[in-house]
Amino acid sequence: MSPSDSNQDSALVPDVRFTTTHWSVVLLAGQADSPHATDALEKLCRTYWYPLYVYVRRQGNSPEDAQDLTQNFFSRLLEKNYFAKADPDRGKFRTFLLRSMKNFLVNEWKRAGRLKRGGGVEFLSIDANVAEDRYGAEPANQSNPDAAYEQRWAVTLIEQVLTALRQEFNAADKARLFEELKGFIWGDKSTASYAEIAGHLNLTEGTVKVSAHRLRQRFRELLRAEVAHTVARPEDIDGELRHLISVAS
Repeated sequence: MSPSDSNQDSALVPDVRFTTTHWSVVLLAGQADSPHATDALEKLCRTYWYPLYVYVRRQGNSPEDAQDLTQNFFSRLLEKNYFAKADPDRGKFRTFLLRSMKNFLVNEWKRAGRLKRGGGVEFLSIDANVAEDRYGAEPANQSNPDAAYEQRWAVTLIEQVLTALRQEFNAADKARLFEELKGFIWGDKSTASYAEIAGHLNLTEGTVKVSAHRLRQRFRELLRAEVAHTVARPEDIDGELRHLISVAS
């Protein structure tokens, strides 16, 4: 998908509804004691904790220490209301998270006395085996922690969208169609032609082409909506989309 595609779809997330998206809810709450903001922040953290885990591992920490640090970071983030310090004018959630983690790590290294696993309240549950299995599949040549974080952030957003698409197709009893066509929208490119897929599914080639077009269109809609959850203002969406695509490609 090109940046022009995202521009063409700019009306897919109307500004009038933008204040209901997750990160904008958090920022609008500011210093206020808002359960809606807390819920929104916790949902964002549960969705995007893994890019920070990758960042901490790339800093040379062991799996056990990375798990402790990531868990404790999120516990403090949610417990101490750090989001109230976020700057709406620099309001990308990925930027806020990474900047907050860097500050947290500096403080941890200075006092060299972080909580041991299980020593504090768990606001965010991290499955150590799942985390390390995923980390083991990361590109071995990506040594820059910041770059690794950015790339994993982008891939995480795309994975969220693909999961939502899969669920939509499953609900419509079109699971096989999705599996055949997903290579046309992202990831490993499909090696099968439309005609071959039509033969696999007992459909016409025209039907498959139309389905692929609609799938790509729906992917763009959902990706735009997912990005909208992580920026403070609607005018930030297109730029964040372009950045995401460039990092993930």
